[in-house]
Amino acid sequence: MTTREIRQKYLDFFKSKGHSVISSASLIPENDPTVLFTTAGMHPLVPYLLGEKHPAGTKLVNAQKCIRTGDIEEVGDTTHHTFFEMMGNWSLGNYFKKDSIAYSWEFLTSSEQLGLDMNRIAVSVFEGDEDAPFDEEAYSLWVKIFRENGLPIERIAKLPKKNNWWGPAGTIGPCGPDTEIFYWVGKPEKTPKSFNDDNDLWVEIWNNVFMQYNKNIEGFFEPLVQKNVDTGLGLERVVAILNGFDDNYKIDVFINLINKIEDLSGKKYGEDIETTRAMRIIADHIKAVTFIIGDSRGIAPSNNDQGYVARRLIRRAIVRGEKIGISKSDHTWLSCLASIVASDYIYVYPEIKNNFSFVSSEILKETEKFKRTLEEGLKKAEKLFMNVLSEKNINPIAAKTKNPNQSVNMVNPIIRGKDAFDLYQSYGFPKELIKELAEERGFVLDESGFEEYLEKHQDLSRTASAGKFKGGLADQSEATIKLHTAAHLLLESLRRVLGSHVEQRGSNITAERLRFDFSHPEKMTEEQKKEVEDMVNNIISKDYQVNCEEMAIEEAKKAGATGVFESKYGERVKVYTVGDFSKEICGGPHVDSLKNLGIFKIQKEESSSSGVRRIKAILIPLDNNNK
Repeated sequence: MTTREIRQKYLDFFKSKGHSVISSASLIPENDPTVLFTTAGMHPLVPYLLGEKHPAGTKLVNAQKCIRTGDIEEVGDTTHHTFFEMMGNWSLGNYFKKDSIAYSWEFLTSSEQLGLDMNRIAVSVFEGDEDAPFDEEAYSLWVKIFRENGLPIERIAKLPKKNNWWGPAGTIGPCGPDTEIFYWVGKPEKTPKSFNDDNDLWVEIWNNVFMQYNKNIEGFFEPLVQKNVDTGLGLERVVAILNGFDDNYKIDVFINLINKIEDLSGKKYGEDIETTRAMRIIADHIKAVTFIIGDSRGIAPSNNDQGYVARRLIRRAIVRGEKIGISKSDHTWLSCLASIVASDYIYVYPEIKNNFSFVSSEILKETEKFKRTLEEGLKKAEKLFMNVLSEKNINPIAAKTKNPNQSVNMVNPIIRGKDAFDLYQSYGFPKELIKELAEERGFVLDESGFEEYLEKHQDLSRTASAGKFKGGLADQSEATIKLHTAAHLLLESLRRVLGSHVEQRGSNITAERLRFDFSHPEKMTEEQKKEVEDMVNNIISKDYQVNCEEMAIEEAKKAGATGVFESKYGERVKVYTVGDFSKEICGGPHVDSLKNLGIFKIQKEESSSSGVRRIKAILIPLDNNNK
């Protein structure tokens, strides 16, 4: 079965169970500053999980584009991906554990659906801790299903929070226990009687999250009034399992990329471990980059946030490409692979094809830029090697003749972890490249020292992000909601002052300030900033009501609503109207009126990335003297 067939089968199954099919949201979260990317289907739905009404109802299903960057270093095995599709179904205060588990079992095992061998299925549930009790309800439901089908209940595991708990997405928010479903991908006759989480042949394919708690600002888990279900089934993994593959990179949405990489490199997938790993990394990274840059809120490679992830992925792919023999003089090969990604997904994600000229040009620019950086970095590396030899008073020729595997304290000079990390941070050199360069010259890399500096850097980044994103829109505080409404007024004002080419490219809204990225080729003048600021404040002074209407996507377009039209034909959306000034599609939330919004003030306007500008602004509260 193809990816396309299984994706559609999933959507059709839940549609038959009364779910409304909704579109994938953007990979760039609009209203959740706690994450760089949409990492799960629940992120765009946080307001609805907290009780806001969804235009499509209380039972939803979709295929969601996702990016996860936490395990980039693990990409290269058979199952990890940076970009993937998560099939999900949700109940917003409708059904709960009983129906959710029954739906999953039916879809996976019935002959009319996927028809998986139930004798190769295992599950896990939350064992309980000081925050929340053992999930006895989920456990009992699985025991009943397993006994009815003659399956050993030893395959129902009770696991701790690190295994069977989801959320919240940020520091606060909806969360709860989950039950995970695993499939044995080893030989059927060797399926164990019990489940062991440490055995890699048990592959997780579905996760049903039962959102019954809210983690509040004090860190306590309080029961939610509206209990929700949020599930996720990894599409790529299921396609591989159904086709009998032990390698996700053999499925239809990877094989065209792998074939082209074989042509470019002159090597064969599977011929050796290093070549196979390199090809997987290239295929994974170019797919993720194509979706990040080609998103409806497309992100160009840069040194910041999502743009930095795109840059890092491109550079890792280039290094791996050169390692397996792809020509260093060919600057177009990554763009060529991106066109294959666009062709493979055009039927379901047309934005990739529509934005492909932007994708191609940005990948080409970044490739050329990295080629220059690589040359500078190689010069820096050579200088580093010579400095180390000089410090140790070792002849360069003598060092080169030594065996890199011999004892370090004999003759081999050591490349210190800090120096290697500087190459990584300044020039994008992966550890593998630094190690290879060192060993070619008779050096030994202090790998543990490098990892220590890398971990320290990552910890600092996480700490900075935690502070930077503290109090995001997910908390729905009054101050944050006011700034969200102000961001809409800002976007319309930018369009009127700078031109209709202006589109939102991302936002980060906290209770203290808004950060807004938009497409524009040049720095704004002081006069333009003043005009935008005055326009926003003029609209605020009119005290317009902010009206919300639910309508079909085609109605919204006819009504002149602006926004990112991610929804498919027939879907219903929310349209927020501010007087006769703006009419925009948005999930909310917003203030009811502009009264007491405050005074809008632009603090800074700067470059975010190529062709994208960034405004940082605040709302100054009104007091009794200046109302």
